[in-house]
Amino acid sequence: MNEVVDHPIQHTTHAEPPTPIETDALIVGAGPVGLFQVFELGLLEIKAHVIDSLPVVGGQCVELYPDKPIYDIPAVPTCTGRELADNLMRQIEPFGATFHLGEEVQIVDRQGGGRFFVRTSKGTEFIAKALFIAGGVGSFQPRTLKVSGIDRHHGRQLFYRVRDPERYRDKDIVICGGGDSALDWALNLVDIAQSVVLVHRRDEFRAAPSSVAKMRALCDDMRMQCLTGQVTGFEDEGDLLRRLKVTCGDGVTRTLELDHLLVFFGLSPQLGPIAQWGLDIERRQIRVDTEKFETNVPGIFAVGDINTYPGKKKLILSGFHEAALAAFGAAAYIFPDRKIHMQYTTTSTKLHKVLGVDSPVFD
Repeated sequence: MNEVVDHPIQHTTHAEPPTPIETDALIVGAGPVGLFQVFELGLLEIKAHVIDSLPVVGGQCVELYPDKPIYDIPAVPTCTGRELADNLMRQIEPFGATFHLGEEVQIVDRQGGGRFFVRTSKGTEFIAKALFIAGGVGSFQPRTLKVSGIDRHHGRQLFYRVRDPERYRDKDIVICGGGDSALDWALNLVDIAQSVVLVHRRDEFRAAPSSVAKMRALCDDMRMQCLTGQVTGFEDEGDLLRRLKVTCGDGVTRTLELDHLLVFFGLSPQLGPIAQWGLDIERRQIRVDTEKFETNVPGIFAVGDINTYPGKKKLILSGFHEAALAAFGAAAYIFPDRKIHMQYTTTSTKLHKVLGVDSPVFD
C-alpha cells in the first residue's frame, strides 16, 4: 500500500463557533475536482473553505480505489487515486484553504445581498458569497451486511473500510465481497494476517481478472481460502465476535473462526440534504449551464460528477475544466466591481506572486 503523505491541512478546532465564518467561497466536496476548485479560485485571489463528509480528502478516488492506477490525467501517465489527491494537496498549498472534514452540509439558505448561510452536521456555520458543489455522486455510505444483530460489532471487529492494515497483523480475517476492494484487500492482507478467508455469494467476481487469478493461485497454494456462500449468522463469546456462519452453495452451513470481519459490498451514493436545496435535479444530478457551470440558483455552482448537461462525460479531467470556468463565473459575485482578466501561470508575474514562485527570466 502507498504511504499517505502528510499535508498541512488547516482544520477548524471548534465544533460550535459563536458566529458564522465569513468566506468568499465554500466548496462542498474534497475529491479531486473540489481540490482543483481551490486552485482555480486561488489564482483569482478567492479564498475558500472546504467541507467533506469523509474524514480524509480525496473523495471516491481515495475511498474506492486508493491504490488503483489512473491513466487519463493529462501529462500524468499513471498515478493512483491517493497519489492524485496528494499531488493536488501540494498544488493548492499556497492558497491556505481551510478544511472541515467529517462534516455534512445540512442547511443552505440564501440571504440578502446574494450571500448564503450554511450549517453543517457539527454545527459549523458559514456566510459565503459563492457556493461550489463538488460532491461527486453524493456522500458515500457503505452497503452493510444484513445479518440481524451483527452491527453491534461495527467499529470493533466489523469494518467496512480499512484504515490501518496493521490492525489485522497475525489475526484471523474473513472478507466478504466480490469486487475490486474485497480482492485487493484479500491480496494485501494475506501476508499480514494469520489467515484470510474470502466469502462471496457466487463463483464469479466483479474484480480485475488479474486480481481474481492471483487470489485463485493463493488458494491453490493454501495461503488463503475462498468460500462461495452467504453469511447467515454469527456467534459471540461475551462481547466478542468469534464465529461466522456461512451457508454455502451446496446447502451446508460452515462455521468460520475469526478475529475481524471486513465487508466490501460497495458504497451507495446518496444526495442527502443536497436534494433539499432548491436545485434543479435530474436523475440525482444537478443541472448546470455550460458557460459557468452555474445551477438554477445564482451563486451556486456544481462541478464534477454531480452535475449534468448535454454531452456530460464523467471524467476527472472534465471536472477540472468545469472548475476553471466556475471560478471565473463566481468571480463576478465575489468581486462585482472588478474586471477579471485572463492570465497565464507561465508568464504572469502576478500569478507567480500568488503561487509563491519566482518569475522566470526569458531570453
